[in-house]
Amino acid sequence: MKYMLIQLETAEEVSRRDNPEQAGAYWGAWGAYVQAINQAGIVVYGAGLMPPASATTVRVAGGERQVQDGPFADSKEMLGGFFIIDVPDLDTALEWAARSPAASAGSVEVRPLLPPMP
Repeated sequence: MKYMLIQLETAEEVSRRDNPEQAGAYWGAWGAYVQAINQAGIVVYGAGLMPPASATTVRVAGGERQVQDGPFADSKEMLGGFFIIDVPDLDTALEWAARSPAASAGSVEVRPLLPPMP
């Protein structure tokens, strides 16, 4: 079964990416996790994302496109990246989610993928 592991990080955690004193530990933890999940052979696809300030939000209201710089949602956690994994069951997906660096500094949402459209 395929699941998406949605990596949610706090603003403080995302800021560690560029902090000279904290970047090594931040990227080291993610590097170890990425290596482990890839070696397990369960990754279908995954990617990290640029910080939320680089986002553009689009919505259509009254038939008109509205574009806003930055993320729209006011949230304490930000989408940092995702993995799509193929594992036997939810328990296995939850085990991998718990191993993510985001699980201890933010959260990891685990969501099954819809089956392909006919």
